[in-house]
Amino acid sequence: MATIVECREALKKLSDNLAAADGEVRGAAALDRTLSCHLTDLDTTFTGRLADGRIEVEDTVAGPPPGKAQIRLRMTGDDLVAMVDGRLNFAKAWASGRVGLEAGFRDLLKLRALL
Repeated sequence: MATIVECREALKKLSDNLAAADGEVRGAAALDRTLSCHLTDLDTTFTGRLADGRIEVEDTVAGPPPGKAQIRLRMTGDDLVAMVDGRLNFAKAWASGRVGLEAGFRDLLKLRALL
């Protein structure tokens, strides 16, 4: 099972990947939105922002998200690490319900480039 430290490192790596992206992916990552990532197996939530093409983790809280972020992710810590490492396809995991993504319709349209 992935640890909270490994998950935080995975989010940092994802942020670095988004910052280095170009084209349509860079445009999708350029949103300025609140973000939460609830790790169901660790019962921990990372909260922060997607801003300027980076994920900025502001806090780590026990339990489900304390508020309703504009972009909300839900998955296990192992799935987060596997997706960032390229071992798990986000679109397939999302389609099967293994990973949850909630956002406004316009944000989902922009985020599809990241999927």
